[in-house]
Order: sequence, then C-alpha cells, then structure tokens
Amino acid sequence: MYGPGDVRVEERAAPRLVEPTDAIIRVSAACVCGSDLWPYRGIEEMQWPAPMGHEYAGIVEEVGDEVTTVEPGQFVVGSFWATDNTCEICRAGYHSACVDRVPMGALGAQADRLRVPLADGTLVATPDIPPDDLVASLLSASDVLGTGWFGAVAAEAGPGKTVAVVGDGAVGLLAVLAAEQLGAERIIAMSRHASRQRLAREFGATDIVEQRGDAGVAAIKELTNGLGAHSVVEAVGTQESMMQAIHATRPGGHVGFVGVAHGVALDGMDLFWSLAHVHGGPAPVRRFLPELIDLIWNRQIDPGKVFDLELPLDEAATGYRAMDQRDAIKVLLRP
Repeated sequence: MYGPGDVRVEERAAPRLVEPTDAIIRVSAACVCGSDLWPYRGIEEMQWPAPMGHEYAGIVEEVGDEVTTVEPGQFVVGSFWATDNTCEICRAGYHSACVDRVPMGALGAQADRLRVPLADGTLVATPDIPPDDLVASLLSASDVLGTGWFGAVAAEAGPGKTVAVVGDGAVGLLAVLAAEQLGAERIIAMSRHASRQRLAREFGATDIVEQRGDAGVAAIKELTNGLGAHSVVEAVGTQESMMQAIHATRPGGHVGFVGVAHGVALDGMDLFWSLAHVHGGPAPVRRFLPELIDLIWNRQIDPGKVFDLELPLDEAATGYRAMDQRDAIKVLLRP
C-alpha cells in the first residue's frame, strides 16, 4: 500500500531465511482483513509504502537449521503474530503479547512467498495436504476465526448463556460460530445487512437485531427480560460499538472486545456502574490453532463461508475496494 486507497501488486525481493528459526512458505491463500481497511481509509498512519497482509496458509518450502516441528512439503497455518510459544506469556495463553513476537503484517503475507519467523512456535501443520475446499476455512483460522473465537472465550460464552455479537464483519460472524460451538443457548447477531444476517443464522444465530447504538441496546434488553446479555462480543473497534457492547451486557456479565480500537475512550463511572467484566485485545490465535484446525479438518465447522469473493493476488486492489464499499464480507486472494 502506497497510501490511503492506493494498493499495488509488484515484485519484491524473494524472502530468504534470516534466522535459523525461520521458515519460508509458499502461500496457498491470503486475504484482506478488516484491519487492513484502517490505513486504506486513511484512519491509521503507516510508513509508506508498506507491505500488506497478515493472514496466510501454505506449503513449507524451506526451514532454518533450528526448526524441528515443521518440514518442507507440509501444509501449515500460522497466526498474525509470530511467537515463540515457550515464554511465560505464551504458556499462559497470551501469545499475542509474546516477549519475542514479530508482527507478520510487517512482512507482508499478501504475497506468493513469505518468511515466517519463530516457525516452531508459530506454524501448525495440518494432518496432510488439504483438499482445495478446506483451504479457505484453514486460512480463516490464521486470524478472523481465531479472533472471533477469542472474543467469545473472553466473553465467557457457554451453555446457558445468551451471547450478543456487535459487528457483522468476518470476525463478528465467526464469533457467532464460536459461541454456537461453545454451547451458547441463545445468540443475538447485530446486523442490518441481509446477506450477513443469513450467514449469521447459518453459523448459529437465533436472533437478529438491526438497530445500533442506544436502540440496539434497548432491543437486546427487550430480548433478555430487561437484563442484557450474559456475554457480548465487540468486533468493530469504534466508540459506538464499544459502548453498545458494554451497555448491552447485564450486571456481572462479560464483554470480549476484539475490534481494533480507534478513538475509543471509556468513562470510568460508566464502566464502574456497568458491573461488567471487560477483557480482550489482539487475539492469541496460536492458543486456539490446534483445536480450530482439528474442527475444520474433521468438517465440524465451515468458517470459510465468510469469504464471499475470491480473486487472484494480482487483483488485490479490487478486493480492497470491495471490502471498503461493503460489497464483500471478506476477500480471499490466491497467489
């Protein structure tokens, strides 16, 4: 990306092994993330030009001398953070704050080949080379599925719970799927777009709320005997979405926030009187990857449905425009 709205596909130097803990993969599929739209819209400053993309799945081509858990020829999925998986923070399940973490977006996964640092702690191999119809779902595990899953876990979605999801992008929709998998009794998806409402219902939503802001909060309270939801996932990252999430949560309930926050400020007294547990941040996707890959491999979930537009990598700019204009939920790029 050369600046807001300016996406170009060009030749870069081929990635090579830098550290003995690196791997080089040939990317089978990459995609455009909702967070990529912040700089695209000029809301987030970057050092231009910037390589783009942090979601990836593909075939290992080469590994450094110290890599032991993956080998050339394997199909792998990795998180949007490269992590060692051994530090105290990783062992506690918060890989996205690994003391050695490397942001994969800085390396640019929207490409045909990619260097993955800390390969042993970052990459998880599938049991075999997947059939083509599983690739999109496996790619989703790299970020949006893992992020939606963390949102639902942080919100303590589970049996007997009513879960509300604020946001109908790929992360929000997959938070619906996660809540269903975690056993939630009732799942309220907040969306005013028919195609996204249909997908939310496919993923397990029992109710749809089209209103936003205070009206959206009132609608959720009406569905929950005036109390609010036990669990609310915030998957947007704006002031309105965060306040909608907190206000829609019943006292003692849990908010899991995974939208990348821009311009969000919480009033201390507002939070104080909510009596809500608030937890979230950048998802520790690596924590969930083995479980998510297993669910996908055994065809128990089909998160790849969030990709409603597939393009060759050469047409990445078209993909960005489609997501920016909400013509697509999520765009898959095939190198």
